[in-house]
Amino acid sequence: MERVCVIGAGSSGIAACQVLAERGIAYDCYESGSQVGGNWRYLNDNGMSSAYRSLHINTSRQVMEYACFPMSKTYPVYPSHFDIARYFDAFVDHFDLRPSIAFRTEVTGVEKSSGGSWEVTARRRDDGAVTTGIYDAVLVANGHHWKPRMPRPALPGADSFTGIQTHSHHYRTPEPFTGTRVLVLGIGNSACDIAVETSRVSARTLLTMRRGAHILPKYLFGSPTDHLTGSWLARAPLPVQARGLAALLRLSRGRLSAYGLPEPRHGVLGAHPTISDDLLSRLGHGDITVTPMISALDGGSALFEDGHREEIDAVIYCTGYDIAFPFLPKDLIDPAGNAVSLYRRVAAPDHQGLYFIGLVQPLGAIMPLAEAQSHWVADLLQGRCALPPQGAMHREIATYRRQTARRYVASTRHTIQVDALSYLKELRRERVRTAASRPPTAPTPGVS
Repeated sequence: MERVCVIGAGSSGIAACQVLAERGIAYDCYESGSQVGGNWRYLNDNGMSSAYRSLHINTSRQVMEYACFPMSKTYPVYPSHFDIARYFDAFVDHFDLRPSIAFRTEVTGVEKSSGGSWEVTARRRDDGAVTTGIYDAVLVANGHHWKPRMPRPALPGADSFTGIQTHSHHYRTPEPFTGTRVLVLGIGNSACDIAVETSRVSARTLLTMRRGAHILPKYLFGSPTDHLTGSWLARAPLPVQARGLAALLRLSRGRLSAYGLPEPRHGVLGAHPTISDDLLSRLGHGDITVTPMISALDGGSALFEDGHREEIDAVIYCTGYDIAFPFLPKDLIDPAGNAVSLYRRVAAPDHQGLYFIGLVQPLGAIMPLAEAQSHWVADLLQGRCALPPQGAMHREIATYRRQTARRYVASTRHTIQVDALSYLKELRRERVRTAASRPPTAPTPGVS
């Protein structure tokens, strides 16, 4: 390979840069913001960060850290976004990656040339200067938590609502909602955090949702909950894992209906987890009121499916994000419905040299997965292994979609869902699948 383009210097992009640099693969990285960190850089000037002031990670630092650069033990078990941004800064400085990143430079177009290479057009934000580079491969790492998804169709009456309507992507602090009546729509991690925060300053906070969710604590019996991934339970068959975790939650938290929440109709491993240590206590204190699903907005009021009405001043939509690649033609990759057809969630089967890093929604943390994906891509670029025929790749994609549909609740947030430990094993198998039949080469980094 002569040169590779990396799009984005967030948590996935810098992982790709580190692996490429380690392997001696020449690359350029383009980042539209002034600093690394992407979504974890609070008030990022690229406008793509969804971090709010109080945000802390929901996976422990041991689960989140890169394998090649452990997180400092001086960090708390669940660091804040400020800690994570410092960690990313230390990461790029330790591996001297910063000189290879073109900051404040936005990729505006990626086109496949007739010769099989890739033409990448970028624009500098400072002076508007446009540059074009030719690359043998493109690694897309622009993230998937930056384009807010509003309810579709919009709530009836939304156009004439007299209060504030905003998305969690734009939420930063609770102070603007002081003394107001707030309605939070959703039951994911952001919805729980925002409902808890606004309930401390608002006149009233209502929480409404389409379906129930299992609420996991950050600690179970004194240990970080995600440390269960290293226990016997994580090695058991999936039904046993689900029953075991459900029993632990019931023992430690009781029934969710006791807190006023609807009992979820899916199993505990049938949806992306919602993690909160504060929500249930705020519900128990009466500081948050759970309502039936909202059905419409009317002037300064919300109407609910049970027919009752509540006066409200603000609606915060915690309704997730759309996957988007504004620099890629739709006939190349179309992420409609958040369904992107990628072999092993990385390789575009019909477009040689186009790869996606970090485009997964894991039960776990993205960072070590992006690192493992980058090692596999580097193997492919260096000829250490090869992709299977196109037909085999499309069959794998179809199998993944069937398995995902069987396991998870139907939702656009589950179209890229993976189990972190299983997915890491999947990538390791893929790296040795064809490497075993090739002539001996230098040891392959990252394979264990």
